[in-house]
Amino acid sequence: MGFKAEQVLVTGNSSGLGRGFTERFLEDGAEVFGCSRRGCAIDHPRLHDTRCDLADFAAIGPALDGLLADAEGLDRVILNAGIIGEIREMTETPLEDIRRVMDINVWANKVILDWLHAWGRPVKQVVLISSGASVLGNKGWGSYALSKSAVNMLARLYSHELTETHVSAVAPGLIDSAMMDYLCVEPDPERFPAMQRIREARGTATMPGPREAADRVLEALPGIREFPSGSFVDIRQILAPEEYRSLMEMLPKGVAGLSGN
Repeated sequence: MGFKAEQVLVTGNSSGLGRGFTERFLEDGAEVFGCSRRGCAIDHPRLHDTRCDLADFAAIGPALDGLLADAEGLDRVILNAGIIGEIREMTETPLEDIRRVMDINVWANKVILDWLHAWGRPVKQVVLISSGASVLGNKGWGSYALSKSAVNMLARLYSHELTETHVSAVAPGLIDSAMMDYLCVEPDPERFPAMQRIREARGTATMPGPREAADRVLEALPGIREFPSGSFVDIRQILAPEEYRSLMEMLPKGVAGLSGN
């Protein structure tokens, strides 16, 4: 799937998956509008980039006003920015830690979606980056799992109001990014068993690098569009159904149905 002449917005594009999206869109000929705290270091005439700390909700609107002033509309919006928080038991997780993760992963996206609604220009597709953690609920993933579950519902709720836009929450699968430098070293797999599966996946095809992961998500976009607007979609449902079935077998009986659309 190519993106020549498209106009796209990518948040959190300074590194990791967001940078991978930016690189792919630029290579395909798209015009990319990027927004991140550190700024994207890619030097390209079709990249329009602004720095914005998404934890500062009041700064988001003015940042988008300037960034998208000349855009007639957007073909794709990839709401990718997010943080994982610390892997720890819920009873040991301070409310302030949960609030910090929710601010970046959920409420900043709400501010952006509200801005796009008020902007009034056409937006064809919005993809909110979610995670399998949003349905697996593994021990230790409290803040992150809560935030990504909320992202899934955010997509569904906004699909009723952004009626001319296809909205989805998309789990990209495991990605070998800076997040894995933490997950594969610090959390104790004996206390948090999901860490063992992640560590075994690192260095295998199950955990691609950020650019390859971005390519996989973008190549799955036609299949994602076949799901109703507001759906949660794990790209493994489309690209690796056997891997997806194995993942869903980890869910307690009666919970697996929550993972679909």
